[in-house]
Amino acid sequence: MEHKLASAEKKVLVDLVKLVQRRRLEGENGGWKEFLSSSGFGLSVGDPSQRSDDVLVAFLSTFKKKEDLQQESPDKETPEQRLVRVTITHPRYPIHYEFPSLAEDWFVTKCGKKQSKVIKSTRMLAIRCEMVTCENGSEAVVRVAAVDRDLKVVLDNFVKPSLPVIDYKTDITGVTAEDLEKETLSVADIQKKLRRFLSKGTILVGHGLHYCLQVLKVDHARVIDTSLVFNYTGAYSSRTPSLLNLCKSVLDEELRMEGAAHNCVHDAAAAMKLVLAVVEKGVETSFPPTEKMLEVEKTMQEAKKASLYLHRIPRNVPSQELKGLITGDFKVEVKPPKNLGPYYSAEVVFSSQEEANQAFDNVDGDIVEEKRGLPQKMVQFQSSSGSISRLYVRKNVRDGGVPVKKRRKTENDSEETREENVHHCSSLESICEKHLKEIEELKEKLKAKEREFEAMVAEYQANN
Repeated sequence: MEHKLASAEKKVLVDLVKLVQRRRLEGENGGWKEFLSSSGFGLSVGDPSQRSDDVLVAFLSTFKKKEDLQQESPDKETPEQRLVRVTITHPRYPIHYEFPSLAEDWFVTKCGKKQSKVIKSTRMLAIRCEMVTCENGSEAVVRVAAVDRDLKVVLDNFVKPSLPVIDYKTDITGVTAEDLEKETLSVADIQKKLRRFLSKGTILVGHGLHYCLQVLKVDHARVIDTSLVFNYTGAYSSRTPSLLNLCKSVLDEELRMEGAAHNCVHDAAAAMKLVLAVVEKGVETSFPPTEKMLEVEKTMQEAKKASLYLHRIPRNVPSQELKGLITGDFKVEVKPPKNLGPYYSAEVVFSSQEEANQAFDNVDGDIVEEKRGLPQKMVQFQSSSGSISRLYVRKNVRDGGVPVKKRRKTENDSEETREENVHHCSSLESICEKHLKEIEELKEKLKAKEREFEAMVAEYQANN
């Protein structure tokens, strides 16, 4: 086996290591990270593609059973395994499911020597959470539900957030402050309830499942995310179908009445039904959007024009303080965080595009075009804690109403296009010189901005 690995191409070795990582397999020296640490290679470079062939071969050689490194061939996969594979090989999977699993309060499933049996398990559990906004701008789970393959509710609990809640978003979550008055369950308690399912190799099912795993602080390798499994065809292939639209198109069911609050039990059951429709009935996972979906899409695009996007908001700035920075009549919608970094973002929604444009014009600051060509302004303000903070206010459409999607296609070139562009350069030296020059220019611009910001802070403190 070691001879075959040594003669394998780099791409094959990298794919095998990534497969081992996704499945959380462990060789004689543990997993990938444990191997790097114990073998003296260091953890500074975790990406297998950045490691030498010798390191990759050395790691894969710690797996003594050949079958441990072989991925199930498509004709031997169960339908459930195929959907897990579709999920974890989706381009957005590495982005959505990159969790800070090493944190002490995270639960990471490990199956040890039972891995070979576990990976063939067809048990499934669909989960769904309702989230609220806490005072630091972070999202916290307040209700979690889970249904099994037979659509039986096996978990439905309210959860007490560890931080004060500033927005229960009751019109969406259906949860009120009264619901949590006597609640004592914590995220750790929910993790314990889920362990008895996950330790047996159960496949977790959900729509946008990474949001639930993020707030539950659970890292589980075997997942089926219906937002990654199902997709539109044609011009809308890059759009993610909503759970409501999937229920209409695939199940011919209405998930909820228009304007009604979410019910996480119903949402979990809907995700399970979608997976069962594929597993048991063989329904197609790709389909064209209906006329009604297109109308909804158009409405959403119009609503986007009537809103502003606030980003890089420090977590210590409560969302209610944002209302003092923007003029006009609007509603603040805090966005679910993509990670546990120091910032969060929010959408400021107006009743018309004219009001949104006027509010943007009233923001005190110079217009700075961001990388996609959208106009934005940097806002500096004093928070309730007394510290000087800043954030960015951005339009969601370019001036003139040019959609963002059209520009993105020319900016986000494919890997093949980028390689072709590199070959067009006369030599590697010219590329390096160009990039070094750009880096130096960016460094100077950054230093100038920092000096400008320090001067503004000093002037503010002097006048107050």
